[in-house]
Amino acid sequence: MAITGRVGVLALLGAVVVALGVPSWTGVLAVLGVLAVLVGVDVSLAAPVRRLVFARSGATSTRLGEPAEVTLSVTNPGTRLLRGVLRDAWPPSAGVSADRFPVAVPAGERRSVVVRLSPSRRGDRSPSRVTVRALGPLGLAGRQGSHDVPWTVRVLPPFAARKHLPARLARLRQLDGRQAALVRGEGTEFDSLREYVAGDDVRSIDWRATARAADVMVRTWRPERDRHVLLVLDTGRTAAGRVGDAPRLDAAMDAALLLAVLASRAGDRVDFLAWDRQVRADVTGGSLPAFVNAMAPLEASLVETDARGMVAEVLRRTRRRSLVVLLTALEAAPLEEGLLPVLPSVVGRHQLLVAGVADPRIVEMAHARGDAGAVYEAAAAERTLAERRHATALLVRRGVEVVDAPPAELAPALADRYLALKVAGRL
Repeated sequence: MAITGRVGVLALLGAVVVALGVPSWTGVLAVLGVLAVLVGVDVSLAAPVRRLVFARSGATSTRLGEPAEVTLSVTNPGTRLLRGVLRDAWPPSAGVSADRFPVAVPAGERRSVVVRLSPSRRGDRSPSRVTVRALGPLGLAGRQGSHDVPWTVRVLPPFAARKHLPARLARLRQLDGRQAALVRGEGTEFDSLREYVAGDDVRSIDWRATARAADVMVRTWRPERDRHVLLVLDTGRTAAGRVGDAPRLDAAMDAALLLAVLASRAGDRVDFLAWDRQVRADVTGGSLPAFVNAMAPLEASLVETDARGMVAEVLRRTRRRSLVVLLTALEAAPLEEGLLPVLPSVVGRHQLLVAGVADPRIVEMAHARGDAGAVYEAAAAERTLAERRHATALLVRRGVEVVDAPPAELAPALADRYLALKVAGRL
């Protein structure tokens, strides 16, 4: 049972009547008795809420930063008018603009309300319970009950890096021979002949074709297709660190999505693996929707990443030579203790590319001056940058390609490095 503010107003009026007309306990009991009778009658005449039937429809997924709508319908199978308030409870991160709705459902009919969401975090967002308060005809009191109405809205990564895709696809078309371009090296195949133009590599001149033609002819090449790219996302504790307004994990996901789409368009087979101490997500030969759905519920685990286990999992999945892209933190201590000791087993069989999210705030701190506090911050920032450069140098000396860029620049930088490896024929 639930009462409304009208009961309080009537009680206040009754107190005034008792004080002015019948200032005694008899008057008080009379007023309370009248209120109790009115509340009891109102509750008995209110529509029952336990037998209500609920159903949901609408959005099951949305991108982070985009709105979504979920429709909640309520059916009244009883014989009385349902009049009252409905509350649809969602977690705060779902960004519900309004969760309370006035409802009036005649007997045997159905009504619907629309819940508008603006999620502020990735992952699965589910409502808690639907609570209905059905009021009696006097509006003094009513019946209240809660119902479980399951539904899930998956909030997908925003994939902000897709704005960089057209330029990279244009470069890819050049590499693929749809536009004339020269690429040389292991892992390329002959495409066609064309006339020599200033700036062409003289090593690509086909002297036999030149002897048969009136002009100097050069070979064009295109990278081999159907290569294997394995994206490995580190979801250990270092991925939880925030750079700007978002964790490192989100920036790494954005870069991984751009590279996955680009490599797929290049004809390569792309797999995805999320790892810390166990497999958190796994997609084999998937498309963009599969990658996005796999990444959506991922959260950083506050544990140290098991680098040895990760390498063993990578080697188990990749039998032939592949491009292994590891998105992790370029911090000296975790790399020296975890990844570096097990690098030889990967580098000896695959091309390894390590990408890390740099914090532009550290660069700003390194250039800060003015007072003693700023100088100390600058010294700490310089030490952090030096350790990062040292970690990068250790990886490069072991034959690892490294991309280190701020969140806004990581995705295009990683895509450019992939294309550079294509040009060099190192995939």
